[in-house]
Amino acid sequence: MENEFFAGFIRLHILYHAHEEPIFGLEILRELRRHGYELSPGTLYPLLHRMEERGLLKSEKELVTGRIRRVYRITDSGRQALFEAREKVRELFGELFSQDSLFCPDRRQAEKNMEKS
Repeated sequence: MENEFFAGFIRLHILYHAHEEPIFGLEILRELRRHGYELSPGTLYPLLHRMEERGLLKSEKELVTGRIRRVYRITDSGRQALFEAREKVRELFGELFSQDSLFCPDRRQAEKNMEKS
């Protein structure tokens, strides 16, 4: 179950970084690891290919320091998906981290104190 949630976050990270600048596999692997996601190339590259098949990314081969590298750029559909996801994430995180949220440590402590009274 955890992986299903994280898979969505990983896709959003990829779209976000591809929106900021063109990305390539090793670079995005490092970036995702920086955020705590441990993906292997065998997991990442099929994900990038699926995102390209769905029209969210577009790739091109580029010659970089004498080597061919596949570089991914966000598409218009990818930008639209990122924009829509951003609004949904903002709303969800606003609820998760509000003072009324069950996840708020201050609220849990206040409820415990009320039960003791």
